[in-house]
Amino acid sequence: TARAAAAADAIVSAASGCSTAIAEYATLLKDDPELAGEARGVAARVTDLSALLLQGKPLGEREFRCTVTYHDACHLVHGMGVADAPRKLLRSIPGVTIVEMEEPDLCCGSAGSYNLTEPRMSRELARRKADNIRATGADYVVLANPGCEFQIAAELRRRGAATRVMHLADFLAMVAPR
Repeated sequence: TARAAAAADAIVSAASGCSTAIAEYATLLKDDPELAGEARGVAARVTDLSALLLQGKPLGEREFRCTVTYHDACHLVHGMGVADAPRKLLRSIPGVTIVEMEEPDLCCGSAGSYNLTEPRMSRELARRKADNIRATGADYVVLANPGCEFQIAAELRRRGAATRVMHLADFLAMVAPR
């Protein structure tokens, strides 16, 4: 409920589009006399997983040797302004090397339902993103949105690329000490 969310220390979503929408509640409901106050409280607590984890203790000392490139999901980078925190979190993992791709914040073509309403342009964006990812030689492309994950993974699979596509939460679960 809105009251429970307003009381939470942080609100985190695995889908950056959802986080951005929730962060906009304060603006969307600013004129509603019953909900404006709660909406501001909810919106103020929205944070990205990487930003939240950077506030806590280090992830551990276990080394995981790999090369990663990071795709900026549109809603996360443009909607919430989050670009540095995921990279900083990834750099904190011993053994992880980050290689920046060209145009990391270029849309992958998923964009919610865009891949359904504009399949030709969506596919062209996916091709361009895949070209940029493959040029890095990275073992993994890490991102923060399931739509991007599906879109990029599908294009890389079509090309027979070995680069694995992983949501940041899944990547962290894989490399975290057990």
